[in-house]
Amino acid sequence: MPTAGMGARASIKGPYQGKFTPSLPLNLGSDSFINNKYEHYAWMREEAPVCPGKISLFRLKLLSRYEDCAQLAKDERFRRNRTRAVGGSRFPIPLPKSVQAVAYSMIVEDDPEHRRLRGLVNQAFKPAAVKRLGDQIEELADQLLDRLHGQQTIELLRDYALPIPVTMIQRLMGVPEQEMPQFRKVLGHLSDGLTGFQVIRTFLWDLPRSLKFMRAMVDRKRHHPEDDILTALIHAEEEGDTLSEDELLSMCFLLIIAGYETTSHLITNAVLTMLQHPDQLERLREEPGLIGSAVEEVQRFNGPLHGAKLSYAIEDIDWNGELIRRGEPVMPLYGAANHDPTAFDNPETFDIAREPNHHFGFGHGVHFCLGAQLARMETKVALTRLFERFPDLRLAVSPESLQFDKLPGWHRYKALPIRLF
Repeated sequence: MPTAGMGARASIKGPYQGKFTPSLPLNLGSDSFINNKYEHYAWMREEAPVCPGKISLFRLKLLSRYEDCAQLAKDERFRRNRTRAVGGSRFPIPLPKSVQAVAYSMIVEDDPEHRRLRGLVNQAFKPAAVKRLGDQIEELADQLLDRLHGQQTIELLRDYALPIPVTMIQRLMGVPEQEMPQFRKVLGHLSDGLTGFQVIRTFLWDLPRSLKFMRAMVDRKRHHPEDDILTALIHAEEEGDTLSEDELLSMCFLLIIAGYETTSHLITNAVLTMLQHPDQLERLREEPGLIGSAVEEVQRFNGPLHGAKLSYAIEDIDWNGELIRRGEPVMPLYGAANHDPTAFDNPETFDIAREPNHHFGFGHGVHFCLGAQLARMETKVALTRLFERFPDLRLAVSPESLQFDKLPGWHRYKALPIRLF
């Protein structure tokens, strides 16, 4: 485990060349950070591997080196469940009772509770069940591209990258056609309402209404089971154990977020990254069998999820000479770790044939993304179909004009205007 004296390492060459010094604590919501993440990451790895940071008024420690992020995932001196670490409230800020069922998610649990929940949920995500969705994803991608045919310019996220995972999660959860407009409102509340002052409306109004909608859908599935993941979760059982009502609702919201939010931005980031590296796009066209490897490299090089869930120290810890106090929250920055030169050869080079590629884009350890297989499949199909149908695809604006969402821990664009021909 990290202790004092283990922090020394040889100087490395990278985007940080000793001419960049950000102000501390590092504000993950500031324009300077959001628009220059990789430069900040390089500075952190070299100068402040245990870096003081903040999200609004909330203070935390940030880890940026690959070895540190990997160690944190298995270090017994940390807990994701804040109550188990330091007692008191489960979260560092008070949450309305109406939305606590949404927040008490498997991803903020530790073993053995995490193992119990994951064991139950795994039954609904058997590889064979996910694999059967391949034809549906291909058919959906073709339908979307047919609609776009003849349009010279599109907004890729809205018109293509978002509809694929949204439609698939609707089908997976068995949402009836007449309820899809309300379901999409739930998606919007979860994705767009968690920043700035809008979070107040989200907590006090939007999420309670979304929760009411989800409770009604769960109740209907209990009485009228169908062949979908929601029904499978309701009836999931392991050694006599089942999901409680709150656990089931929490899992529904987790599946919604993980099932479309990350994938839609992975597809968007992948298209942009490929267009910015035409040599790699040409290689993919010549060697279509590299599509799986290309998706993995996008996750490493320019993936959408850069920060993992918080972990809390259960005791004072000397981490490579830096003190992490008991109860102090720590966030591993996977976006920084994925560019660590000690873990990847030439990390600033985008190489769709990179091997090995042990990135953290889908998480790490026991919290590895449950829906990674589905996200990979959707992204591979989306890219393959798009580049086949529109070989002259290109950006419709300058890369410098693209804007990032200001959601800490994410690396995602507000929009991606594309010219199809």
